Amino acid sequence: MSPAAIGALGMAALLGLIALRVPIGIAMGLVGIAGGALINGWDATAFVLGSQPFSTIFPYSLSVIPLFILMGVFAAHAGLSRSLYRAIYALIGHWRGGLALATIGACALFGAICGSSLATAATMARVAVPEMRRHGYDDRLSAGSLAAGGTLGIMIPPSIIMVIYALLTEQSIGRMFLAGFLPGAVATICYMAAAYLVARYRPGAGPAGERVGWAQRLATVKQVAPVLALFVVVMGGMYVGLFSPTEGAAVGSFGAFVLTVLAGRLTWKVFIDSLRETANTTAMIFLIFIGTSVLQYFLETSTLPRLLNDLIVDAQLPRYVVLTIILVIYLILGCFLDSLSMLLITLPLFFPIIKSLGFDPIWFGILVVCVVEIGLITPPVGMNLFVIASVVPDLSLRTVVTGVTPFIVADLVRLVILVAFPWISLWLPSLMK
Repeated sequence: MSPAAIGALGMAALLGLIALRVPIGIAMGLVGIAGGALINGWDATAFVLGSQPFSTIFPYSLSVIPLFILMGVFAAHAGLSRSLYRAIYALIGHWRGGLALATIGACALFGAICGSSLATAATMARVAVPEMRRHGYDDRLSAGSLAAGGTLGIMIPPSIIMVIYALLTEQSIGRMFLAGFLPGAVATICYMAAAYLVARYRPGAGPAGERVGWAQRLATVKQVAPVLALFVVVMGGMYVGLFSPTEGAAVGSFGAFVLTVLAGRLTWKVFIDSLRETANTTAMIFLIFIGTSVLQYFLETSTLPRLLNDLIVDAQLPRYVVLTIILVIYLILGCFLDSLSMLLITLPLFFPIIKSLGFDPIWFGILVVCVVEIGLITPPVGMNLFVIASVVPDLSLRTVVTGVTPFIVADLVRLVILVAFPWISLWLPSLMK
């Protein structure tokens, strides 16, 4: 059997192990070890295993991951989500569907601090759903706006998915973060437009709330000023070259810690739980990194990525047709795989193709994050759908799936916009010092 055929069988075996609910890091490691041994022999594979795990997680740049995770954990414990929600509701809550719009806006701002889609969705669900039910909102609009708004946590920087993409493809983390700003704004606008149209054409779904006076609006906005200041310091410092992404993550995590103290929510239990959650999440990600490195060793020696690239070159397809095929594959995989698994499995195969076609890696990274976002809200394995259904009492998964449909349409519109206008993603990185 040829090495490429072994590589193809290895990828099929990997998907099978994931379907059997084997943890993704372990599944990739097992396939990489078995496939590497078949192609290169046990001695060569054992030599790689003796050094590869350490060299994979040793680089200093990886320290950015636990620091940004800790920043998000402290932000969640500080109760920042409730303050952000109240501030945006005070500004636009009197519009039809205003609570849904406020939910999406608060998700965008909280995601800018948290960096995690699932954490954003779960945290905002506890804050927003009781308010929307109290004002007579349809559960479908409530659940849909929450599930979709939660995905903004991985598009608006800082984002753990962006960090992982940048590290795997050897791109600048700072440039990836800057590239996510305008696409994140486009996503927020598209989601708000979807919620507004639902509330407009189904008036009972999102009735208008009470108008708040300007004095109260200013008071609520002042409450979120420290949050916005933290975001500006972290991202602005990286933009002007004041500090590196790792140093920015350290500043952000310390700033979130201070906000938790000022909010009076830092107890010894909260502190220990925050460190434990950060350690558990970091260990899970690092295990996946190790599995990915072993799988990449297997795939590279199998020559499967190079064979796929040669097939595409020989077919002489227009490069945008190839890009469209790759994005469609991502959309299909998103219905069955979680975001991190999908990213780590496909990048070793698709990224060399993208580079050979001359596409900008940063732009492609934004497109990947976009389709990963869509995967978070597409059944049957849309993780945000399950999070919302589990967090909110008396909310069925069917209601969540029905409610998120208009937002999936908005996502597809956004994806077309980002493909058609690459400058939306690349303008800010081009200005970075």
